[in-house]
Amino acid sequence: MTQDALTAQAIAEYLSTRPDFFEQHADLFANLNVPHPHQARAISLGERQILTLRDRAKAQERRLAQLLYNAGGNERINQAIMQWCARMLAEPDSAQIPAHIIRSLGDLFDLSALALRVWDLPALADSEFAQDVTPGIREYAAALEVPYCGPLAGQEAAAWLASPPASVAIMALRPLAGQAPVGLLVLGSDDPERFTEDMGTAFLEVIALLAGAALGRLADPAPAAA
Repeated sequence: MTQDALTAQAIAEYLSTRPDFFEQHADLFANLNVPHPHQARAISLGERQILTLRDRAKAQERRLAQLLYNAGGNERINQAIMQWCARMLAEPDSAQIPAHIIRSLGDLFDLSALALRVWDLPALADSEFAQDVTPGIREYAAALEVPYCGPLAGQEAAAWLASPPASVAIMALRPLAGQAPVGLLVLGSDDPERFTEDMGTAFLEVIALLAGAALGRLADPAPAAA
């Protein structure tokens, strides 16, 4: 190997393919010094390896702490959704379900603004929840397979909210999976990072599923079999 060809990459490749190099040159390993990663001094190669292992261990600890934090947050959300679902199931007057959905979600998830609109539910045809439902809204809901999360821009349904939010989540509500939607639920937040385009939507999908199923109590009953 010529002097010109002796590069850091070449040395690294040489050592990586010869794991017995330092065993054959034990004195070199013992006396070789490298820069300290955090201080202006040199340390032995062995000390440097120990520091590297410590840094890795600390990084793993941080990852574990973050996972535990996320797990705790998910558990709190699960409990809140269970309480919300239980309240809807306990509501004796099905006509109160739309108001119950809005009120309970706002209380449980500390949301600044919520709106709900429904259609094709005769029992609510004259209620405030059936107002301002345009053909465009119905088409949008029919095409909405997963919750929309992101900025307010261009969202007609966000006009139902009392004040413009910084971010919104919009969910189509279906009595059963695969059926046509009977409503649209809008959640608004003053925090632009509360609902983002890259966030997971698993909990929002559960909320939409439960709310749609609850509204199904107001749908026309299926005709009895002949």
